[in-house]
Amino acid sequence: MGASIETRAAEFAREFATLRHAVAQVIVGHEEVLEGVLTGLYAAGHCLLEGAPGLGKTLLVRTLSDALDVTFARVQFTPDLMPADIMGTNLLAEDETGRRTFRFQPGPLFANLVLADEVNRATPKTQSALLEAMQEGTVTVGRTTHPLPAPFFVLATQNPIEMEGTYPLPEAQLDRFLFKLLVRYSSREELNTILERTTEAAAPRTGKVLDGHRVLEGMALARQVVVAPHVRDYAARLVLATHPGGAFAVDLVNRFVRYGASPRGAQALILAGKVRALASGRYNVSFDDVRAFAAPALRHRLILNFEGEAEGVTTDQIIAQAVERTPVSPAR
Repeated sequence: MGASIETRAAEFAREFATLRHAVAQVIVGHEEVLEGVLTGLYAAGHCLLEGAPGLGKTLLVRTLSDALDVTFARVQFTPDLMPADIMGTNLLAEDETGRRTFRFQPGPLFANLVLADEVNRATPKTQSALLEAMQEGTVTVGRTTHPLPAPFFVLATQNPIEMEGTYPLPEAQLDRFLFKLLVRYSSREELNTILERTTEAAAPRTGKVLDGHRVLEGMALARQVVVAPHVRDYAARLVLATHPGGAFAVDLVNRFVRYGASPRGAQALILAGKVRALASGRYNVSFDDVRAFAAPALRHRLILNFEGEAEGVTTDQIIAQAVERTPVSPAR
């Protein structure tokens, strides 16, 4: 007889906490970013990390790969990177009989955990190859479609400061990321801890605490978490609150937003809420679970109009008002 729902939820919560603790042994601060990355992993989504150079984006991903017993690949995106460099290519090879045939040589995308470093430095053609693989879970070379391994999790980074020579991701492609996570500067206390840890003889390291099979089980369990109709409706109304001119739109949306969040935004809210509930040892999603990831799930899905750009309004400010003014119970 299988384990009870309560037991499985408690096991998930323990594994989630263990993985978070393992990464936190190396990463100082950035609790919200780490929580978002782990939630994205179990929600079977992909994450875009944005922050200034040197804040630990790459280190966070590498540390996660150290804590997970899965295959890992890092791709440094540059303007001359071609789609075949990340997808793989067909090579002409000889078999035992001397006959020449084409053999597929997989690229770095054929790893469980992929770090796409400085993704906005690659050309749109290469970006599209990555994002199509993220969406479909497959890679097509020639006439053959190759499935990517499971779990398959992409963590892409981009630097918002050095924009020269970059190709910003179009909004339609940004929409394929479950979360956009902002990596902020460290506090005074965190910076002192970083200096203490990194200037000693031995830099901190973490070991394997979880394998890919357990991650897949956690992902499957998250899909089974119950979402009550009124909680699901709240997520829908929260997304509709970002649509200018709509019945649920808030003031800042009507004034500064050109296009609101897509249905993928609502899906992200529900999936993230399910993982957060499980990580808390619960098997049902609450309103707080949905609200907790409103900013990372929606900030990259809103397109500001000219007035919003000119006024310097941020999508986070707009989302905060949408969360504040969207009631948990719809008006009758």
